[in-house]
Parts: sequence; structure tokens; C-alpha cells
Amino acid sequence: MKQVYLLTGKPGTGKTSLIKEALAKINITAGGFYTEELRTQGVRQGFRLVTLDGQTATLSHVNIKSPYRVSKYGVDVEALERVGVSALEKAARECDLVVIDEIGKMELFSEKFRNAVSSIIDSGKKVLGTIMLNPNPFADAIKRNPRVNVLTLTAENRRQALDEILRWLGTAPEPVGLAEKRQE
Repeated sequence: MKQVYLLTGKPGTGKTSLIKEALAKINITAGGFYTEELRTQGVRQGFRLVTLDGQTATLSHVNIKSPYRVSKYGVDVEALERVGVSALEKAARECDLVVIDEIGKMELFSEKFRNAVSSIIDSGKKVLGTIMLNPNPFADAIKRNPRVNVLTLTAENRRQALDEILRWLGTAPEPVGLAEKRQE
């Protein structure tokens, strides 16, 4: 069984929500981070990193002046490295599961982030995360890694994807009918 499970898909398909839902149903130690939108009066202004142990940092914002930009957002690479990469390194040392949400365009500006992701994937540690859908040399190499299982999330396969992730983590009940067949 592959040690890394990455969700990909179009924006808004619920990749981060699915990871949060899976985390709420498991009983294993997990660390790392996820990203969430920063909104003002319903308008997205940027993205924030939230570590599983409660730290936060602004990853990108329309008001950040930075040489690193994605669309209208300036990216704070130092905040990513200070909070996000630190959370990944701590999770790799101390937890059974490392959460990386996401391996995306903003995060890939950081060499420290790329190195941490590569190191964690090569370590054999279980990783649950998201990865950008669009082509990118680093992300594409991760997707081709034999340790990595990539699932394209859609509205139609969301429930099945959650069940599959929970089985992969060893916390889901068997599909109905299998337990009865084994008892016969």
C-alpha cells in the first residue's frame, strides 16, 4: 500500500474539507497544516496556514508586497517556512500522519518547503495532502512518485474518496457485506 495519499482537483471541490473530515474521524497522531481562505465581506483576500496544533500565519494576501505572486496575491514565503515547514518537520518527527495542504503554486516558491515535502515522502511516513491540478515540474514529479497515490476529487466521488482515505488510514469499517462473508 502506498504511503502518500494526495487529493487533486479543481478549486472548490472540497479537498481541504475532506481532509478535515477524515482527521475528525481518526484516532492517530497527525501534524502538519492546511490552508483556508481569508475573506472580508465575502471577498477572498488571501490564504492562511493553520497548523494542526493551532498556529496560524498569513500565506498570501492582496496587501502583501512580495516578489512572489500568484494572481493578485503576494506570497509570504518566510511565514510559510516559519510556520508551515516547521509544522511539517515536527510532524515527520513526532506523528503517525503528516498533513500537507497544499503542494501548490504558492508553497512551491519555497525551496525549504520543496525539500521538506521530498524528504517526508521519501521517509516512508504516511502523508495525506492536496496537490495542484495544473502542470508544474515539481508537482508532476511528486504525482509520478511510486510511493504516491493521487485521487482527483469531484462532487460525484467525494463520499467514496472519504471512505477510501479512512480505509487507507486503517480507521474505516469494512464495506457492508464483507464482514458477513468472512464469517461464513
